[in-house]
Amino acid sequence: MKKNILILASALLFAFVFTSCGGAKKDSDSTKQESVTIKNLKDAAVGETTASAKYADFAAKAKEEGFLSIAKLFEATSKSESIHAKNHLKVLASLDVTFEPKANEYEVKTTGENLEAALSGETEEVNNMYPDYIKQAEGDKEDKAVQSFNYAIDTEKKHMTLYQNAIAAIKDKKDKDLAAEFYVCPKCGFTYDKNDVKDNCELCGTGKDKFVVIK
Repeated sequence: MKKNILILASALLFAFVFTSCGGAKKDSDSTKQESVTIKNLKDAAVGETTASAKYADFAAKAKEEGFLSIAKLFEATSKSESIHAKNHLKVLASLDVTFEPKANEYEVKTTGENLEAALSGETEEVNNMYPDYIKQAEGDKEDKAVQSFNYAIDTEKKHMTLYQNAIAAIKDKKDKDLAAEFYVCPKCGFTYDKNDVKDNCELCGTGKDKFVVIK
C-alpha cells in the first residue's frame, strides 16, 4: 500500500514539474515580441510597396491624359519606392525576419489630384514617419535600419520637390517644359532628372553608369 502511495505521489510530482516547466516556456514564448524597429521596417516596406504600385498607376493615368513628362516622373518615383521597399526587406532579412509586404488600397484620380496625393504622402513620411523610425532605430542601435530609413527620407525630400514643380507646371500650363528623363540610383533610390543628374549618387556614391534611366 505504502509503495503504491509513493508511486502515485512521484507521478503527481513529475506531472506537476513537467506542466510547470511547459507552462513557463509557453508564457515566455507568448510574451516574446518583435522590436519596434522591426515593426517599423515592416510598416515602411508596406508603405513603399504601396507607393510603388500607386505611382505606376499614376504614371499610366498621366500618360492617358497626355501628361507625358509627368508620366515619366511617376515611373521614376515608382522605381525609387520599390528600391526603398527592397532595402527595408534586406534589413529585415539580416535580422532573420521574413516578410512579404502587400500593397494597401489606393485611388487613382486625375493627374493633378494624383500629384497632390503623392506630395501629401511624401510630406507625411518626411515630416513624421521616417524621423520617428530613425530615432527609434538609433535607440535600438540598428545601424542598417537607420541607413535604409535615411536613404528613404532623403529621397522623399527630392520627390517632394519634383511633385511641387509638376503641380506648379500644370497650374501654369507649362507641363511640357518639365524634364522627361530621369535617373534612379539602384542602391538608395535617389532620383534625378536630366538637369541635375550627378556622376555619382550624392547619397551613396553609386556611379551614374549604374543608374536606372527612364526616358
